[in-house]
Amino acid sequence: VHTFCHALPDTWHQMGVILAATDALNWYARLVGADAATLTGELDALCAPGRTVFLPYLGGERTPLNSASVRGAFAGLEHATDRAGATRAVLEGVTFAIRDCRDALAATGTRIDNLLAVGGGSRSDYWLQLIATALDVPVQVPVAGDFGGAFGAARLALMADTGAGAEIATLPRIARVVQPHPELVAAMDAGHARFRATQSALKDLT
Repeated sequence: VHTFCHALPDTWHQMGVILAATDALNWYARLVGADAATLTGELDALCAPGRTVFLPYLGGERTPLNSASVRGAFAGLEHATDRAGATRAVLEGVTFAIRDCRDALAATGTRIDNLLAVGGGSRSDYWLQLIATALDVPVQVPVAGDFGGAFGAARLALMADTGAGAEIATLPRIARVVQPHPELVAAMDAGHARFRATQSALKDLT
């Protein structure tokens, strides 16, 4: 877990860092010759994790492994694994890595009651439902989620230039809230346990 002094006075922020999140999906998309939007668009309603497990450690990992040498993997591939199944495994792998970050933050005493989704991955309804259900917390989607990082940087620049304070650091307008699927939470817990077992079995092989 990264802990930094915030630009706002007397404030700190924590980060769980995944080195290949949406980029893992982009890597897989290049591998199978399709774009990420097409792959996620092929998925039907959210379902329980399958037998195929994906570890998204394409260039090492920070939270919680803090390893530059660990690498990604597919495990549990079988004849029945098709493109959609492998796509789901990639999304699940990244989602379970996010859950690992949440758990690492929780170990420091940080409580997370809801999430805010920004960036390219937030365009996938399937992925948002998956994250909400695997972490069992609502996911808020801002009106202008593609530009979350840029808005934050612009506000910090405005503070530096004008002397404005925390009053301009308001939460963005929320377009919608994605709720967990309670009937799938237990299945997601089991899927995360398989993910962690695979992680433990393979991390020393890479």
